[in-house]
Amino acid sequence: MSVELRDIDAALARIRAYVHETPLTTHASLNVLCGTECWFKAEHKQKGGAFKARGAHHALTRLSPEQLACGVATHSSGNHGAALALAASRFGTRAFVVMPSNAPRPKREATIAYGATVIECEPTLAAREETLRACVEQTGAVFVPSYDHPDIIAGQGTVAIEMLRQNPELDTLVVPVGGGGLLGGISVAAKALKPSIRVIGAEPEGANDAKRSLESGVRVTQHHPDTIADGLRTTLGELNFALIQRYVDDIITVSDPQIIDAMKLYMSRAKELVEPSGIVGLAAILRKPDLFVNSCVGIVISGGNVDLEHPVWL
Repeated sequence: MSVELRDIDAALARIRAYVHETPLTTHASLNVLCGTECWFKAEHKQKGGAFKARGAHHALTRLSPEQLACGVATHSSGNHGAALALAASRFGTRAFVVMPSNAPRPKREATIAYGATVIECEPTLAAREETLRACVEQTGAVFVPSYDHPDIIAGQGTVAIEMLRQNPELDTLVVPVGGGGLLGGISVAAKALKPSIRVIGAEPEGANDAKRSLESGVRVTQHHPDTIADGLRTTLGELNFALIQRYVDDIITVSDPQIIDAMKLYMSRAKELVEPSGIVGLAAILRKPDLFVNSCVGIVISGGNVDLEHPVWL
């Protein structure tokens, strides 16, 4: 099972009524500091504050009325759970979201505000999966994965179609990677639309399973992430890994201090809130500027759900 451009084109048609076509913007002062032309895809301005709205809405467009009647369920540290809750409310169904006890408070509150039933669990993958399994058995809800599924990947890949339509001159895309749904989907669409384009993943050093997987050729399935970028702590998905192996040119890792510096820089220059997971692309360019000289770079800002009560930059 794989994902192709035609799947992503179809996904864009299905979700157009539910999500924003987010802006692609540039900032002269950031271009000077980065030493290249940077264009920022503002998915922090997406419905729910993150790109996850694309995959979640697309997944629900693919369910039958009978399936929707049973509700939907997932496990998520935040953005996917909120996106699924929003999509469920629009499709007239229930959402059950298993969240680890250490999930950021704003993401938990947003998920509840969208109408989901949040079920707390211990902050381990095993606990999340077991709690979700029990929830599905009890409620009959349909499991909607956060990243490792063709419908989710196709939904996330719509970001690339928009970017290349908004600026056909882009020759490099830099994309955050956690579970890999966003990077996998974008890489499929981008390489199909413009084979010469470079697609580069950006990942925290403390959660570098995607980079290690790409370098070794074997998907890392067990790791212990340690990073402030909570949305990128997820282990790389199986289908996503296959797409990344085929289409992604490189993955750059960045430290937590570099992520914080990139957050401060973007927020001070662009006057917009971005979360740690959302700004790793800019951090990657600032870390390795020589790789981007004389390029026209598209950077995906994947989310803007910031915990203002516990700001990481202080």
